Amino acid sequence: MIHHTEVYENINNLIHNGKVRFAGNSKLKIYGLLSCSSGKRMNINNRVFFESIEEAEQLGYRPCGHCMHKEYMQWKQL
Repeated sequence: MIHHTEVYENINNLIHNGKVRFAGNSKLKIYGLLSCSSGKRMNINNRVFFESIEEAEQLGYRPCGHCMHKEYMQWKQL
């Protein structure tokens, strides 16, 4: 997990290079696509970034119901 405060100046490079593919809300424990309109509204201090779905889920995050609806519905069934 990468906190925005640790690599804020490099985050665009990490995204561009494909190292960061998902963003999450550390308070709500939700992750989603970088393009998610819900995610873009979150407080920047709560923003974390992940390389993969597996990384986010291993850290206890759940899929966003907005941008990852299919994954969210599968998670909800668990």
